[in-house]
Amino acid sequence: MTQDYIKFKKRRELGEILSVTFKFIRENYKLASKILLKVVGPVFLVLVAAISYYSFATLASVDGEGKGFSGILIPMLVLYLAYMLYVSTVTGTVYHIIKSYNRHKGEIVEAEVVEGMKADFGKLLLLTFVSWIIVIAGLMFFFIPGIYLAVPMSMVNAILVFERRSVGESISESFKLIKQNWWMTFASIICVAIIVYLIGLVFQLPGIFYMIFKTVLSATEHSASEGDNMFGTGFVVVNIVTSIIQYIVYSITPVGFAFIYFDLNEKQNFTGTYETIENLGKERS
Repeated sequence: MTQDYIKFKKRRELGEILSVTFKFIRENYKLASKILLKVVGPVFLVLVAAISYYSFATLASVDGEGKGFSGILIPMLVLYLAYMLYVSTVTGTVYHIIKSYNRHKGEIVEAEVVEGMKADFGKLLLLTFVSWIIVIAGLMFFFIPGIYLAVPMSMVNAILVFERRSVGESISESFKLIKQNWWMTFASIICVAIIVYLIGLVFQLPGIFYMIFKTVLSATEHSASEGDNMFGTGFVVVNIVTSIIQYIVYSITPVGFAFIYFDLNEKQNFTGTYETIENLGKERS
């Protein structure tokens, strides 16, 4: 066990979940970044290509060179599919990093993470797709059911990786996991999401400043043509770069969700407590 080993399998208050999330990232970002680059890198390049495709298709549509909404429908679909692929891969990789960290009491074994992702990739992708469909279907029914379903669906990938469940079992277990803890889970998820959003927002500032500059310049010159160029190539490039950074920042989210999952699991199953008792028995013997 390493000296600064962070025990995941324990109950935590919301504030502690947030602080320990960034502590884990701070202490393990070097090796974790190397693994993420190796496993998620190719998928990330696909996402970058999809973002670029969608952004320039939107620009063409605004300039009147495209086919209106029909001209961006396919690029939008490509972007959503690439994003789903990215979310599945980065979430699964982070969870396997944490799984290896827990197994070796603070050490992360790269080979375990890679092999784990090879075994789980298809199931993670399918589970992400199914969970998104469930949430979208819920949102279509007066919005509130979608919010309710989003909470257990946020835990399904963690259940699949940490408990070695099937796709169907992961979904059913997610509802059992949040039983009697929906509001606390919802609050924890919202807090993690807000923090990640604010971090990402910092990297959006160049795009925001660029848009403000172009708007002021257009208003000052009273030029219609300048207004048409407001969403020009420069803005699209800035938007692509800031989007890319946002998606990189997203990798913080599954770390926070992992701590939420283990907190819920401890409340329900006392897994960490039982392990502590077993370890004490082994030490005494």
